[in-house]
Amino acid sequence: MSGASLLVEVLRYPSRVVSLDPGGWDLLVRQARRAELLAHLYAVLDEEGLRASVPPAPLAHLESARRLARAQQRVVRWEARCIHRALAPLKIPVVFLKGAAYLLAGLPNSRGRLFNDVDILVPRERLEDVERALMRHGWMSTHLDAYDQRYYRTWMHELPPLRHIRRHTVLDVHHNILPDTARLHPDPRKLLDSAREAECGFLVLAPEDMVLHSATHLFHDGELEQGLRDLVDLDILLRRFGKDEGFWHKLLERAAGLELGRPLYYALCHAARCLNTPVPESALESASAAGPSRLLSPFMRALFERALEVDHASCRRPGDGLARWLLYVRGHYLRMPLHLLLPHLARKAWRRVD
Repeated sequence: MSGASLLVEVLRYPSRVVSLDPGGWDLLVRQARRAELLAHLYAVLDEEGLRASVPPAPLAHLESARRLARAQQRVVRWEARCIHRALAPLKIPVVFLKGAAYLLAGLPNSRGRLFNDVDILVPRERLEDVERALMRHGWMSTHLDAYDQRYYRTWMHELPPLRHIRRHTVLDVHHNILPDTARLHPDPRKLLDSAREAECGFLVLAPEDMVLHSATHLFHDGELEQGLRDLVDLDILLRRFGKDEGFWHKLLERAAGLELGRPLYYALCHAARCLNTPVPESALESASAAGPSRLLSPFMRALFERALEVDHASCRRPGDGLARWLLYVRGHYLRMPLHLLLPHLARKAWRRVD
């Protein structure tokens, strides 16, 4: 297989590393680092009993990434405690999302995960109270421009990102998983009401909701900068929860109830196709009812297959940039109606030129 697919091939078949020469190891490490999967790769090889097969030079890179990931995990656990302490007096559900949730729930995809921020979901009607409480404990808004403030507070599903004045950690406070202006309208109360208790009493989304949030983040928002890493998250979640009795039926039923059938369809298809995720045929068939039309389906599949590849020089093909740009525009189009989207994109373009 060509170098463009080496990382994906190793994720699918870890024993492939036994036959790598020094050049192959160099390429694998560079691709994994670019995809933010270097520490995850270490965890996979260690779990498969292949650590002894790694030559000293690449092993040094893998172990360094593992140490960084472990250090970040300690930071996230501390941040979770600080957030809990700041918001406990409000007596509201505070649900941790994405990477922090995987860590606090002890899920396998927290092994080797790198963290850029912490995300939480809170009731919308208490958003002002939450922001005031966090400000009293040192978190301040990072977007001071009047337009940015209006953009987040009027149209988006979250406050402007908050940064702690001493620790410089970033916190995203959500009141939903999609903007109010989006074409899909999942009910955040359903997510909050179904949240589960994890480590030390912290709340995380229910298994089905965790999968749906991950799928929505990747296949609806157009957040594809680290698309392969996010697809790996989905693969791990589906492998873990897919063993639970009744999971697939509950997942499909929940997707319909939250209006998230389309992103779930894309998630199941691409996880199975790219990473050999064991998705039951019956689940794929049921999910296809919410999929795109027969005319659109091959086009969307081609776009996502290109965008989910590692954004590394060894993996780039003609048309990859166009595919990512089209999905970027699609993501914005799905989040905002045209009368809001066009002025917003024009303003962003002007800022880059100015």
